[in-house]
Amino acid sequence: MSDHKHKKSPETAFGIDIGGSGIKGAPVSLAEGEFAADRLRIPTPQPSTPDAVAETVAKVVNSFDLGKDVPIGVTFPAVILHGVAQSAANVDKSWIGTNVEKAVHDATGRKVLAVNDADAAGYAEVVYGAAKGVQGVVMVVTLGTGIGSALIVDGHLVPNTELGHLEIDGYDAESRAAESVRDREGLDWAQWAERLQRYFTVVENLFWPDLFVVGGGVSKHHKDFLPLLDIRTKIVPAELRNAAGIVGAAALAAQAHG
Repeated sequence: MSDHKHKKSPETAFGIDIGGSGIKGAPVSLAEGEFAADRLRIPTPQPSTPDAVAETVAKVVNSFDLGKDVPIGVTFPAVILHGVAQSAANVDKSWIGTNVEKAVHDATGRKVLAVNDADAAGYAEVVYGAAKGVQGVVMVVTLGTGIGSALIVDGHLVPNTELGHLEIDGYDAESRAAESVRDREGLDWAQWAERLQRYFTVVENLFWPDLFVVGGGVSKHHKDFLPLLDIRTKIVPAELRNAAGIVGAAALAAQAHG
């Protein structure tokens, strides 16, 4: 074992996943991309205002014994431009225009990076998961209540792609092809796969990715629908599942504040 520690690459960072119903956090071992301790979840306060959420984030962080210099990565259900939330899905609308990084820094006293939730999960798949070692253009698509997207090029995240909102055949794409729509409309796998086929065909013709990674809870049923797709691009299920957001946020925070 070498005692040489490079200042620029911390061994641990902390990831926080802020969602509409829960705020989850864990320290992440950056060598493996795995939780270094059991994840803690605290229900999201109602109303989910910036002050209340930042206070809850601090509770999660303070329940772990972290060195003072451990950076925090925060996933947030919004477009994040230079730390500032431009939208607010599933959290209080007062977040719009709020600097997420500053709010969490003020509550925790730590270096913070805020990132869109789909971007964090997508980045984790490239560094540690289904797209590890893949060069070129990787697109990670999460199928859930809506459709989230993350675009990573040669290991670099292109943030805030909102490709669930592409207009396809006159519809907002996620209103036809999200997993929630399959459930609500009672579509069988083949019927849903037709909608996904249309979606992925449009996306691959716009971006020509080297690989699609499909995430979201439904990805555990990938054998029921991915083989039904006839697209040019290789398409594989995500590997990190529920851990991806926390792991990706921690990895990005370490990169920014290492």
